[in-house]
Amino acid sequence: MPVSSPLPVVDVHAHILLPALQQLVAEADPDGFGAQQALEVRRNGPESMASSGRMIKDRWPQLTGLDRRLADMNAQGVDVQLVSPSPSHFYYFAGEQLAMEVATEANQAVRDLVDRAPDRLNGVGLVPLQHPHLMVEALENAVLECGLLGVEIGSFAATPADPERSTIELSDPRLEAFWSRAEELGALVFLHPFGCSLDERLDRFYLANTVSQPAENAVALSHVIFSGVLDRHPGIKVLAAHGGGYLPTTLGRSDRAWRVRPEAHGCAEPPSSYLKKLYFDSLVHSPAELRALVAAAGPEQVLLGSDYPFDMGSDQPVAEVLEARLPEEERARVLAGNAAALGITPASVRTTSQSA
Repeated sequence: MPVSSPLPVVDVHAHILLPALQQLVAEADPDGFGAQQALEVRRNGPESMASSGRMIKDRWPQLTGLDRRLADMNAQGVDVQLVSPSPSHFYYFAGEQLAMEVATEANQAVRDLVDRAPDRLNGVGLVPLQHPHLMVEALENAVLECGLLGVEIGSFAATPADPERSTIELSDPRLEAFWSRAEELGALVFLHPFGCSLDERLDRFYLANTVSQPAENAVALSHVIFSGVLDRHPGIKVLAAHGGGYLPTTLGRSDRAWRVRPEAHGCAEPPSSYLKKLYFDSLVHSPAELRALVAAAGPEQVLLGSDYPFDMGSDQPVAEVLEARLPEEERARVLAGNAAALGITPASVRTTSQSA
């Protein structure tokens, strides 16, 4: 559904699958790769694993090719996609050497795709969240060497090399150098969960996606807010997938905790005030929920997102924004204006501006 706009309509949540990267990891660390596959079976259950396998097979041309992607964008009324690797490529079990290889290979693969259609695409890369001391190097590879707009991270990372600490949360002090460098570079940090620590409790009815994704978004964003990351790095650009999950419209309890519990007072202001410092995609699958998200975060903080081309995404993301019947100015911001304000442009525009 075409939309008339002086600015390009930008979809900030679109994925690619990288079979060569998966093969690299499976060959370099078969035990780690096998353990992750087994964990996914535990978390999702056999019925959902089978359904997901069929879905990936059916959508292989969209996940790995360019022509079908561009045709779908035209049909949706999307001018530009911000492409990110499928979160299945996080591979947070990888050791240091393999983790950096994963990041640099993924960053270059995204750049290669973008270069095939620079007027229609831009991209973000990967960093090894499980190895905080390597994240700045990988970030600089993505932004400075590959010319991408930022990086994608998960909601937490397991750290098998650190037996005294089983996970790394986004509040971890070891991420401070990463947040600081991302702020300096003006890099976008795209928060996209993959997996949920609730594990087998969600192994039926596809709860491993329908419940875990919004729950993980809420937990990860709460770590960012309560730990004061946004106070220390006010210029950081964090974009949360899936509308930020359960968090944006249910922050009353967080504000209450901030007021009455000393251990919840790690941020300078009530948690709800930080919604204006975060960005969210529009993928909430409900006109009423999209209106609520815009009302809670503000129309300047919400951007069009589809989760292309997965079945839990939207085949018509522009149409879904229109169905929310937002005021015209707010709708224009969500579809185009907010992306432009954040510098999310086609790669060709960025290249031209850098060389000018």
